[in-house]
Amino acid sequence: MKETEKYLSVKLRNDYQCLTLGMTNERLKLSELNGLVKKAIGEVFISPVWVIGEISELKTNRSGHCYLNLIEKEADSDTIIAQARATIWSYTFRMLRPYFETTTGQQLVEGLKVLVSVSVEFHELYGYSLNIRDIDPTYTLGDMARRRREIVARLQSEGVADMNKELDLPLVPQKIAIISSPTAAGYQDFIDQLTHNQAGYHFILKLFPAIMQGNQAESSIIAALDQIYQYESFFDAVVIIRGGGSQADLSCFDNYNLAYYITQFPLPVITGIGHEKDDSIVDLVAHTRLKTPTAVAEFLINGVAQFDMHLDELKNRFISIIDDILVNSKNSIEHFTRLIAPVTREKITKIYGRLNQTIWKLDNSVKKFIKYQNYQFDRKEEKLRHEFKYFIQYQSKQLEKTTRTISGTLRNITTANHDLLFRKMQKSEKLTRRIISECKHYQELSLQKAMLTDPNIILARGYSITTYNKFVLKDSEMVENTALIETRLYKGQLISEVKQVTKEK
Repeated sequence: MKETEKYLSVKLRNDYQCLTLGMTNERLKLSELNGLVKKAIGEVFISPVWVIGEISELKTNRSGHCYLNLIEKEADSDTIIAQARATIWSYTFRMLRPYFETTTGQQLVEGLKVLVSVSVEFHELYGYSLNIRDIDPTYTLGDMARRRREIVARLQSEGVADMNKELDLPLVPQKIAIISSPTAAGYQDFIDQLTHNQAGYHFILKLFPAIMQGNQAESSIIAALDQIYQYESFFDAVVIIRGGGSQADLSCFDNYNLAYYITQFPLPVITGIGHEKDDSIVDLVAHTRLKTPTAVAEFLINGVAQFDMHLDELKNRFISIIDDILVNSKNSIEHFTRLIAPVTREKITKIYGRLNQTIWKLDNSVKKFIKYQNYQFDRKEEKLRHEFKYFIQYQSKQLEKTTRTISGTLRNITTANHDLLFRKMQKSEKLTRRIISECKHYQELSLQKAMLTDPNIILARGYSITTYNKFVLKDSEMVENTALIETRLYKGQLISEVKQVTKEK
C-alpha cells in the first residue's frame, strides 16, 4: 500500500511537471483534464485495492446493480472525513450478497463497516467512483463484535445495564402489553397459548404493533414503548416477541438506543425474539430473557400457576390450622364442662330453691294487697252512693221552688202586656208582607239579568268563546303562530291552528 502511494505521488508530480513545461502557454479543456486524470489513475491503480469504509447509502435497481456510498468518520466522533461512490454490478452482486450474509448472518445494509476489494475508476462525465469486486465478511464480523462489546461496555459504564432487571415483576402478571408484528407467526402462537391454557387463566392482552426487523425496527419499537408508557399504571409487564429468523433479521436488537430505552422503561420487559444461540443486547438489558414467544407465554402461565399453587398451599395450611384449633377447643370445652358441671348443678339447685321461696312470698303479698284494695273500694262505693242520694233530694226541692216562682211571674206579665203585644204583632205582620213583596220583585229582576248573561243564550245569538290553554282569549298577544286554540259555538266546538297573529297597533 505504501509503495502504491509513493508511486502515485511520483507519477502525478512528473505528469504535472510535463504539463507545466510543455504547455505553459496552452489552456486545457475540461475533457482533456479529466482524460489526464483518468490516465494517471489508471496507470497508478493497475490492480484492485482493499478499502475499509462504512456504508451510508445502499440502493438496488431493477437490473440488479447495487449503488453504495462509502464514508469514513473520525474515530471519536461522527464527523465524515471522506466519502466515495461505489458500484457492485449485478453479476458480482448476485455472488457477493449471499456469501456475505451467510457468513456474517447479517444483511448488507446501511451502517455496516466493510472491507471491500475495489478498482478505482474515473469517468470523464461521472467522475471518481469505486467498482467493488470482492468483500471480506470476516472484517465485518469482527467489527460487529467490536461494536457489540462497545455498546455493552457503554451501558455498563453508564450504570444502566441492570436497571430493568431491578424492577419487581408482579406475582400474577396478567395485564400484558405486547410489542410485535400483528402478522408474525410467533405472535399468533403466543396469543393462542395464553388464551387456551389448560388451567383457564385469564390474561388481558393489548398489541402495540411494530416493525420487528430491518432499519426501521429501532424507531418503530421505541414508538410502541412510548405508547405503552402512557398506560404505565395499567400494565404489569411489556413483552417483545417475534418469530424465528436469521441472525441478519435480528440485528436491530443489537442497538444502543433501543437497549438504553429499555433500561429506562418503568415496566419489566420480557423478550422472546427468536435467538436460539446468542443473546442480543436487548436480551441482556431486559428484565427476563426467553428464547421464543411460546416460551414467554409458558413463563407467564407458570407464574400464575405458581401463585395459584401457593394460594392452595395457604388454603390447606389455613384449613389444617383451623381444624387443630377446633379440636383443641373442643377438648378444652369438654374438660372445663366436666370440671364445672357439679358446681353448676349445685348453684342451679340453690337458685331454684331461692326462686321458689321468692315466688311463695310474692304470691302471699299479692293476695293481701288485693284483699286490702277490695275492702277500700267497697267503703268508697258505699260513701258515694249515700252522697249521691242526698244530692238528688236537694236538687229536687230546689227545682220545685224555682218552678213555683216562675209560674207566678208569668201570670202577672201576661195580663199586663197582652194588648201591647197584640198591636206589635199587627205592625210586624204588615212589615213582613212588604219585605216579602220586595224580595220577590228583586228575585224576578235578578233572574232576568242572569238570563241575559247566560253564555248559552249569548252563543245562540251568533257569538263564540275562544280559549287557549283553558284561558279565555282577550288579546292576540296571548298566542303565537302554530298555537292550537279552541272555539266554543252554540252547538259544538272547533280546534284551530293559528297561522298569523295581527297585533293591535
